[in-house]
Amino acid sequence: MNKATKILTIQDISCFGQCSITVALPVVSAFGIETAILPSAVLSTHTSGFTDFTVRDLTEDLPEIKKHWEKEGIDFDAIYTGFIASIEQLDYIKDIIDSRLKPEGLVFVDPAMADHGEFYNGFDQEFADKMGELCKLGDYILPNTTEACYILHKPWKEEFTKEEMLEMANELSEFTKRYVILKGDTHKENELGMIVLDKQENTCEIVYNERIDYVSHGTGDVFASAFVGSTMVGKTPTAAAKVAGEFTKKAIEKTIGDENHWYGVKFEQAIPELYSLLDSI
Repeated sequence: MNKATKILTIQDISCFGQCSITVALPVVSAFGIETAILPSAVLSTHTSGFTDFTVRDLTEDLPEIKKHWEKEGIDFDAIYTGFIASIEQLDYIKDIIDSRLKPEGLVFVDPAMADHGEFYNGFDQEFADKMGELCKLGDYILPNTTEACYILHKPWKEEFTKEEMLEMANELSEFTKRYVILKGDTHKENELGMIVLDKQENTCEIVYNERIDYVSHGTGDVFASAFVGSTMVGKTPTAAAKVAGEFTKKAIEKTIGDENHWYGVKFEQAIPELYSLLDSI
């Protein structure tokens, strides 16, 4: 698919903390793509490391926004979902995809609900099962290993073998229209792998980037947004995963050493390097 005219991203706004829409909007826009937003909730900060944050659930607004878009004839070349605030929203989002996605449009689902073996605050297995249903509408799904395990009802562990990762990706192919991008292959020393599976062509590749021993909130959003943008400007899924991985690594490198910047990564400082990545990969 050529460069999209318009893409819609559906996820929360954390007013402070460099994640979700505050990552997706600038990163996808940096690819020259008009990016519309549909907030699932508004939070004063993200939920990792902050206390007493405020949350405004926007579930009831979603159908009214869809109705207005229908009246105005607003539709999208792609829809990219991230952090969804409630289980009720998942059905509304399915309706928005059915109603507002162009006939040849693409759906990217980042099932942002868990990491490091645990659900994010407020999520549970029922939500994961419902998220699995949303994934089935996706042309691309981008889970980490924790999210994959919850979708598949498998036990999570710190390290998976290469064979286990490939098996998991194959099982996830039942939850996508075509592509699985499974993040978190750590079997290769000093490198982090992303498995790229194409169920239509029956192919599976592993894309590697240098592994940096640094954990931060929001890196999954940085990766997913760069992957979406790269794909929409014509990169293959394998190349898009490589671009996204390198962009995320550069964002982390911009952040390391600043102890006061513990709440996210400085992805903004890496955006000028995005264009050279697109040219070189």
